[in-house]
Amino acid sequence: MVAGSLALVAASAAGVMLGPVRTQSGLVSGVSSRWIPSVTVFKGIPFAAPPVGNLRFRPPQPPLPWHGVLKAGRFGPICPQHRWPGAPKTRMSENCLFLNIWTAARSPAARRPVFVWIFGGGFQGGAGSDPQFDGAGLARKGLVVVTFNYRLGPLGFLATPALSAESSHHVSGNYGLLDMVAALEWVHRNIAAFGGDPARVTLAGQSSGGGSVGFLDMSPLARGLFQRAITESHQRYPRDPELRYLSTSYRTMNAALRQGVAYAKAHGATTLAQLRETPWQQLLEGSNVPDESVPTGSSSKPPVFRPVIDGWVIPKDYIQTYEAGLQTNLPYLVGNNRDESGAVPETAFARLRAQARTSAPRGGAPVPIVTLAQYLKAAKRKFGPMTAEFLKLYPASTDEQAAFENDARVRDNSRISTFLWAKLRSEHMSDPIFTYFWTHAPPGRSHDTRGAFHGSEISYVFDNLYATKRPWTADDRRIAGIMSSYWVNFAAAGNPNGKGLPYWPPFDPDKPVVMELGDHFEPIPVASSRARFEFWKRYFSTQTAW
Repeated sequence: MVAGSLALVAASAAGVMLGPVRTQSGLVSGVSSRWIPSVTVFKGIPFAAPPVGNLRFRPPQPPLPWHGVLKAGRFGPICPQHRWPGAPKTRMSENCLFLNIWTAARSPAARRPVFVWIFGGGFQGGAGSDPQFDGAGLARKGLVVVTFNYRLGPLGFLATPALSAESSHHVSGNYGLLDMVAALEWVHRNIAAFGGDPARVTLAGQSSGGGSVGFLDMSPLARGLFQRAITESHQRYPRDPELRYLSTSYRTMNAALRQGVAYAKAHGATTLAQLRETPWQQLLEGSNVPDESVPTGSSSKPPVFRPVIDGWVIPKDYIQTYEAGLQTNLPYLVGNNRDESGAVPETAFARLRAQARTSAPRGGAPVPIVTLAQYLKAAKRKFGPMTAEFLKLYPASTDEQAAFENDARVRDNSRISTFLWAKLRSEHMSDPIFTYFWTHAPPGRSHDTRGAFHGSEISYVFDNLYATKRPWTADDRRIAGIMSSYWVNFAAAGNPNGKGLPYWPPFDPDKPVVMELGDHFEPIPVASSRARFEFWKRYFSTQTAW
């Protein structure tokens, strides 16, 4: 438990600020939120020792204690990664295991629900300090919000026989996931001092962050560290081939070791000493590429560096875990977006057709299909002997029809796959599941080109439209109010429903419906027709479970 006491310091008339707070490593003081002064934010708190030198490619170690008061007014560096076009020039360093806390609590006695967020980015990029994850909006509504960094790419997921040999568990490759466990352990030990309740922790994430929530749900190392789970995008049925290239994709230990040996050799590092001495900039070279070895039924492939079924951090694969009921029994909130996984708004068809894109730009990013030739080729590759039946249910004879039917195909696939995942989970788990389908396209330049794109729900969930430059409307603010209230209620009690909110029914395996969130707030069918629903169930039954 946390040692010491919490001192309260009077702030401006705008609100009250916590600080200094005593953590197990030392005192820390925060600053008033730029956006909501009644909320205090603590930025850049170390939750583990710097994973540098001899600690590179090792499980995270406890944070180093400090003397005096750590002034947590600035975010720590982000973990090494490839910068994407338009990314801010944020400080980057291997010394990157920092977390951030937003709280409006005035004392430890507040015992507010805790919301721990894992960012997405295909296990290759991202940071807990990204403005779209600003937690002041949720803190104002009663949560204590935590974001954090974790190791990415080869620094987070490289496995080699030599690394496994030096491990007491004889495995390697899941350092990024172990960082997540370390962050949760830090929260469990210290969050009460910030007004949070360590017995009411919700672990949430989007894309690979959501995939990580699923992996940690399967991990005995994270057992008891969170009591609710939220996965935004890509929680899929184990027999859905798309699981293999999305953020839910994993590697076997043998595959990870083969890839690791080849990668280390290509970078001139054949010993552990060389692996740890190679500059991280050099280690990143050539790491952001798809894993072409994975059969996915499509041209889309996962990134090479991603989690490993190692027998320790993740003991078993999805189907083995689910069929044995080895995951954690807890309330789960999960869903997908209208314009992701290859679906796009119809206003983007012509532009994408003119670009004539024929291959995925990066691992985990499916290509939208907007021509008849693409559509027929993809159908044959994915459905094989069931192609004729598929084309009868999703018929197309022109480019425009193909684009529309591909959207219908993608959306049916994702909703039905998540429904079947929930049905499988509910066979062994008694706690409720809530499923959703996000349909609102944010305003601005992306409205017609990307629609309700992958990650477009995040600003609404965090109720922080203030943090992102878009021409937000009163309707956007209304939607953000509803979305964030659902998430706050779920974090508080394991149920998103509350006074004044449209009723969100819990998952029922006998009722194939999903809650639409965004443009409307009401249950809708998981498939565009009953015949299509039955087709997807038959198709999945023919696929090898992961």
